[in-house]
Amino acid sequence: MNTEAPGTTSGTAPHTRPVDAPRTTVLGAVAAEHAGRTEAARRLPDPVVDALRDAGFARHLVPTRWGGTDGSHTALLHAVAEIGESCASTAWNAAVYAIVGRMVSHLPERGLAELWGGAAGADELLAASIAPSGQVSRTRDGYRLSGTWPFASGVDHAAWTLLGALTPEREYRFFLVPRDHYRIGDTWDNVGLAGTGSHSVTLDDVAVPDHRTCAQADLMRGAVGAGPDRVPFKTVNGLTFVAPVLGAARSALRACAERAANRTEVTGGAARANPVVQDALTRAGARIDAAQLLLERAAAVADAGTPDATARARAPRDFAYAAELLADAVDLLFRTGGARGQHVADPVQRAWRDVHCAAGHAVLQFGSTVATYSTHLMDGAHHHA
Repeated sequence: MNTEAPGTTSGTAPHTRPVDAPRTTVLGAVAAEHAGRTEAARRLPDPVVDALRDAGFARHLVPTRWGGTDGSHTALLHAVAEIGESCASTAWNAAVYAIVGRMVSHLPERGLAELWGGAAGADELLAASIAPSGQVSRTRDGYRLSGTWPFASGVDHAAWTLLGALTPEREYRFFLVPRDHYRIGDTWDNVGLAGTGSHSVTLDDVAVPDHRTCAQADLMRGAVGAGPDRVPFKTVNGLTFVAPVLGAARSALRACAERAANRTEVTGGAARANPVVQDALTRAGARIDAAQLLLERAAAVADAGTPDATARARAPRDFAYAAELLADAVDLLFRTGGARGQHVADPVQRAWRDVHCAAGHAVLQFGSTVATYSTHLMDGAHHHA
């Protein structure tokens, strides 16, 4: 995803390097070619995974000192949305592989050397299931984990999985576990984002040394210094889940417009002249554009440096509201298709399913953002009174 050749510089700060557009375009074409197979298999086919790895998503947010791109969230937003226009499941996994690379950068140095010192380097694919689950016990030099963790997107192709759990001291921590230490359960069979392979993983009394674990609190605070891990996590994590939605909604808008441009309605009139269709296309387009503007602002603020209190309160709100706008947009577009638009081969209905599945993610629930943002506003007003 880095356009610069190794060893070259352009005067651009590392965290603002642009995405590799040609390789992202190749991934989009491969993802589109295999979209039906991806959904049927409930996982990404190997050619798609190969193109995804080659496009550099796994390394995009990895620090340069470990061979990563140290790339920007703005570039990631646009690249993921572009892929989402071809296949939302591919875009979802691309975003997950990227954000987990950022998350694990908070591990101790020994753990990072173990992770990124192998043959794959920063291109190693990493899955995650970070909501606290399982059972944890303390050992002399680490922890032991048992239990089942759900919804580890892309886990079939991952060499490691990052798991969230509460320690006996009730500390929320993340634990990095290699592929040969867990079993993958065939548990993902959802109506939307069907190809993400978001299966469960099960561990039976697995030892995790101290150097493969980090505190969730460190991730939430962000790191000191340069790099994409320097900002508080809540100011960027929603981008992971809403960027694929942006692409899927754009694909639905395009497909609906193409259908209307060429379809004759049962009344004999041209669909393109139907005011209902015109209204839906226009309103949906406005909602999609508004969502993109919100997401671009949030990404730009994160890329610029440590966000202030307003930006920290606003970002989760914007991610969730953008998801609402995009879901509303595809609802409008889906209804214009009538019964014919509900056929399983119709691209708008697939985008509709994918968008609503993504918008249901806990991070994109608007209600979970209102207390933080409204309290920030009221506290500010109180101080100025």
